[in-house]
Amino acid sequence: MSEMITADLVDLDLSADTKEAAARALAERMAALGRVTDLAGFLADVATREAQMPTGLDGGIGIPHCRSAHVTEPTLAFGRSAAGIDFGAADGPADLVFLIAAPAGADDAHLTILSALARQLMNAEFTAALRSVADTATAAALIRGDVTPQEAAAAQPEAAPASGEAAPASGEAASGSAQTSPADAAAPAEASTPDAAPAPSEAPAAKDTTDPVTADPTPEQPFRIVAVTSCPTGIAHTYMAAESLENAGREAGVELVVETQGSAGFARLDPALIAAADGVILAHDVPVRDKDRFAGKPTVDVGVKAGINRPGELIAEVRQKAARGETTAPAAAGTPVERTGEPGEGYGTKLRKWLMSGVSYMVPFVAAGGLLIAIGFALGGYKVNKAPSVMDHFVWTQTDSWAALMFQIGGVAFAFLVPVLAGYIAYGIADRPGLVPGFVGGSIALTINAGFLGGLAAGLISGAVVTAIQRVRIPQALRGIMPVVVIPLISSAVVGFLMFVVIGKPIATAQKGMTDWLSGLSGANAVLLGALLGLMMCFDLGGPVNKVAYTFATAGIAVSDPSDSAMKIMAAVMAAGMVPPLAMALATTVRGRLFTETERENGKAAWVLGASFISEGAIPFAAADPLRVIPSAMVGGALTGALSMAFGATLRAPHGGVFVVPLIGNPFLYLIAVAAGVCTSTALVVALKTLRGSAPGAPGGEREKGEHEQAARAGSADREQPVAA
Repeated sequence: MSEMITADLVDLDLSADTKEAAARALAERMAALGRVTDLAGFLADVATREAQMPTGLDGGIGIPHCRSAHVTEPTLAFGRSAAGIDFGAADGPADLVFLIAAPAGADDAHLTILSALARQLMNAEFTAALRSVADTATAAALIRGDVTPQEAAAAQPEAAPASGEAAPASGEAASGSAQTSPADAAAPAEASTPDAAPAPSEAPAAKDTTDPVTADPTPEQPFRIVAVTSCPTGIAHTYMAAESLENAGREAGVELVVETQGSAGFARLDPALIAAADGVILAHDVPVRDKDRFAGKPTVDVGVKAGINRPGELIAEVRQKAARGETTAPAAAGTPVERTGEPGEGYGTKLRKWLMSGVSYMVPFVAAGGLLIAIGFALGGYKVNKAPSVMDHFVWTQTDSWAALMFQIGGVAFAFLVPVLAGYIAYGIADRPGLVPGFVGGSIALTINAGFLGGLAAGLISGAVVTAIQRVRIPQALRGIMPVVVIPLISSAVVGFLMFVVIGKPIATAQKGMTDWLSGLSGANAVLLGALLGLMMCFDLGGPVNKVAYTFATAGIAVSDPSDSAMKIMAAVMAAGMVPPLAMALATTVRGRLFTETERENGKAAWVLGASFISEGAIPFAAADPLRVIPSAMVGGALTGALSMAFGATLRAPHGGVFVVPLIGNPFLYLIAVAAGVCTSTALVVALKTLRGSAPGAPGGEREKGEHEQAARAGSADREQPVAA
């Protein structure tokens, strides 16, 4: 772990009294070394992670951690508190605090090193040495693994009194010697702690707890368990739970193998191990990937912290289930359609998820292709679509040649829109087997001019056809070729027949009718449509309703020669999507006392996000005060959308914000429409918040941290996701 932690990142006298203050104190050390570029943004990401699940662990340990775009390199800071800090652990405050900061795109090697630290925290000697160490350099070396706990203790025997001072922070677990572990081992299973897990002296207690109530189905060999651990960040809890389960498994005399589904990826357990397992433990706070592998076995399904704090109980519970013959439903009992979504969800909810799956994969093609086409028009004028192929004519020194190149690359990217939409709708329904018929059906939709409506139909039909094929019982000998040959062959043939012969022509007619209707929009109808699209863009700030409006707009310009009405719709949608973040930024500038400190910091970023057409820049404000922010944003967005349509502004690019103003028809009036909506939303939100009074923690208000600021922090992690993503 060299360079991830140094003496400058260690505070052996952490004086913070809250977890927020502790995170700030340690994060300031990271910022001083240039490892955190935006302290407020990073702390907001830490708070967001903390809101998902408390990071306190039994045994006096707190591990606040997150992945953040504001981190330059994987970094670890350590603080030791004499008084203890509440991180939400059941057994009380933490005296050992580790702040783990990972970049948004951290590489596997660094994340593997961080996971090694998480496993070390399950070692009683390691935590005892940290409580007794007297200087920062030794503490950093101990955490890096440069010295062992025994070497650290031998190097500074005078550190023993410090241990006693720290003891109140975590009870018996804070002792400077690992010899106190047996005391914890004598506690009931439900009070087990991570520090107690690795102690060899616990083995008899663990056996006394589990052996009398179980009957090993295979006396000749140990009981076999496979387990999966995962947490939202995939850095700390994932690996700590794995280590705790493995230790408890050794003590209980069972064979236990863990699959850690962490940030560094995961290596799937050998199917033979799963097939031979007598039971399954799933300790997770995010969905288990490929969960069907474990179907049909005795299963204990709990949160990841249960895997850390009470592994012995989980092992005993799964053995009891095996003895009683309690198993989960076999995989064959559910189809991919039925497995999509959470239990209890209706088909309406699932349908929305399938459609959003296709849209989310399609949008990058829209953004790349649309912007390239727009650049081509900007460089070469509106006749660039008549230019010959650059394969036949390209002159390096001519602007027109580069314009034609950009336009033709963008056109190729746009040609993937409908196939990708159909393919990934089918993927959302039937997983990978749905991709082939989905792409085939989407390509046919383009061939017969069925457009996006044809793509939607092809994706849904493909998923349904694959699902129907998977329901058919087939001989064991043929199962190996089903996903590679049989399913792609039959599903593509069926989907192709339906698209070409049965439903393709009616859908193409409907698509043409919709296009003609859009082309004929004018006057009051166009203004009302602009207002409706503006309301939709501002309703959920990047959510499903927002994406419906955005997809509707991009579908109109996803052709080589879009109509004037389609370009007006695209302009109105982008203008309305810029309003919420810009309005919140302006409001925090003109009436800062109405907003918390975190919101004022978010307001600075919202200027850039709004100008870039990233509606999610307003999410921190909407999360903190939805009843005032969202209605205000919707009114401004509706006004902007209506004005944009009334002014006749047009846009060929599907994204870009103010940076594509040169590509906008009637740019001056377009900017006036945006400004009008921003000012309207700002006035409304300021008026509504004035009725409430000063925000907690704002200048002139009461200095307290309430739910309002916490909700604002919880939303800040989303503010950098583009509206089209």
